[in-house]
Amino acid sequence: MRIALHQTRSAGLDSLDGAAREAAARGARLLLTPELSLTGYVLGAPARYAEPADGPSAAAVSRIAARHGVAVGYGYPERGEDGAVHNTAGLVGPDGETLATYRKTHLYGPYETEHYTPGARLLVQARLEGLTFGLLICYDVEFPEAVRAHALAGTDVLLVPTALMRPYDTVATTLVPARAVESQLYVAYANRVGCEGEFDFAGRSALAAPDGTVPARADGASQTLLVADADPALLAASRERNPYLADRRPELYPA
Repeated sequence: MRIALHQTRSAGLDSLDGAAREAAARGARLLLTPELSLTGYVLGAPARYAEPADGPSAAAVSRIAARHGVAVGYGYPERGEDGAVHNTAGLVGPDGETLATYRKTHLYGPYETEHYTPGARLLVQARLEGLTFGLLICYDVEFPEAVRAHALAGTDVLLVPTALMRPYDTVATTLVPARAVESQLYVAYANRVGCEGEFDFAGRSALAAPDGTVPARADGASQTLLVADADPALLAASRERNPYLADRRPELYPA
């Protein structure tokens, strides 16, 4: 399955629409955009921008996905049923139907912990074109337990919209590929670039494969649309060669 990763300093529906148009033209079946891609990361008071999961912005993303015939993973501040504000990722199919909604479970730093409520559900998955997709957001992927939980639940491709800042480039260059290998799944990691408020985003978006390769990698500064394939045959072969999940001994390392 061909996946497009949008590395950008822009935010909003116009940016997403342009990326979806290019992704579809390049044969992608799914477009992943960065964390909080509809609004930008630095919002002052995210509650002012928060919408319900089925709000007007979600409806607009669904129309974009259906118009271009490409599934879209995107980020936005969500207002929950109880009024709490969550850092949320949504996934809609190429027909515009909602496939999944995930609330970030591991909040990073004082800015996020001040303005957002962490999600309470780690495993959010969706099926698309024969593959099982899972969702995490940025800091979540830095916890091996979160990725391993997805692997044990059958996730094939882990979608990670992110806003990784400097000087933590090693998360993108070292940790993300390691997560793909140790849990035997693909990790699609879409980051921002440029400065926003006090934050300098590190770029280096990537698709990391379970066999240790990185089929697509962006640099640390350019706006770009990466396109690469998540290959079910490679996934199956790598899992056969690297049976980490089958060889686990959880009785030795209980929770």
